[in-house]
Amino acid sequence: MESVQAIKQRFGIIGNDPKLNRAIEKAIQVAATDISVLVTGESGVGKESIPKIIHQLSHRKHGKYIAVNCGAIPEGTIDSELFGHEKGAFTGATQTRSGYFEVADGGTIFLDEVGELPLTTQVRLLRVLENGEFIKVGSSKVQKTNVRIVAATNVNMFEAIKKEKFREDLYYRLSTIEINLPALRERKEDIHLLFRKFASDFALKYKMPTVKLTDDAVALLLKYRWNGNIRQLRNVAEQVSVLEHNRTINVVTLQNYLPNTGSNLPAVINNTKSESDFSSEREILYKVLFDMKSDLNDLKKLTMELMKSGDVSDVQKDNEHLIQKIYGNDNDEDFENTVEDLEVLSIPEHSEVNESVSTDIDDKYHFAEEIEEEETLSLQDKELELIKKSLERHNGKRKLAAAELGISERTLYRKIKQYDL
Repeated sequence: MESVQAIKQRFGIIGNDPKLNRAIEKAIQVAATDISVLVTGESGVGKESIPKIIHQLSHRKHGKYIAVNCGAIPEGTIDSELFGHEKGAFTGATQTRSGYFEVADGGTIFLDEVGELPLTTQVRLLRVLENGEFIKVGSSKVQKTNVRIVAATNVNMFEAIKKEKFREDLYYRLSTIEINLPALRERKEDIHLLFRKFASDFALKYKMPTVKLTDDAVALLLKYRWNGNIRQLRNVAEQVSVLEHNRTINVVTLQNYLPNTGSNLPAVINNTKSESDFSSEREILYKVLFDMKSDLNDLKKLTMELMKSGDVSDVQKDNEHLIQKIYGNDNDEDFENTVEDLEVLSIPEHSEVNESVSTDIDDKYHFAEEIEEEETLSLQDKELELIKKSLERHNGKRKLAAAELGISERTLYRKIKQYDL
């Protein structure tokens, strides 16, 4: 059995981090078996190296090794790619095609981004893992295959299972052995080592002197979060090597190649979708109209009480809560004005009231219902009326009127122009 150091030299793996060494040890130990392996870790940590190690150290090393990026294949064609299809199985299937599981018989298949597989494909894959059987698209014939499956994902599989995006039984079949590769920020001692290796490689590739980092630049390199991991570090090394004329890179120069160096905190992304201005204004208008209708009905009720009783003090005492709701803090003055307006109405004698108004509680609001039926149902008229009243109340001050109406000052200005106020 080869040592970890020999394997790292053979497959070009740089670093001495204990977590990295442990992952390679597990790959070496499991290679001699046919156990399914799930490689986990963030995007860019180099998960593709593990299945190569497993295949080359296994008894299948002379068989085919096929790497499949499950996230890059369209959902409608992935079954055909993996399991093949018969001629005429779907539009464009002009001939029978062998899938990866048929081609790689006796070898190894690496399913990268396995968490992106559609649920229907997951069912087919589960059958292959359980008994080595699959059926081509458009066929009814069961075929056998003998492949070693190594899968990789950067998805939190337990979250995916919880959201029913990944089958729990398939997860446990794939992860008989799970190998986790650490993120680059967890391998701080390896970061500068990797940068120097990449810088040296690019110096040879582009035939130029190798760039070197000052001490403060190295400190920044170690402090940076590296969300893109080794892939991002390699890109930075290549950019610096190609674009900088000065071969000694200080911290100021390096900062230009590291996005968001001012903060190592992850960004918080708000996925809440804001509503359109039209929908927001419409909902506000509906609320205002419904509140106004409620107040109007309360006012009608109060008016009827005044007309029937004729005693202002009694009505004011019995309906104090209702008056407060309608008139707010200015209830005394406004209520007296309302009473003065009602004085022009002749209050019928008690006998006339008995003839025209039933004592039954259901007939109490008959007059109010008749008035309600004559109300306009035009939202535009109600909106115009509301805007006029608000502007009059605030002496034409649009900012105050807009705040009362629950809309922006810009929207109110547009409405004023629309209604030519």
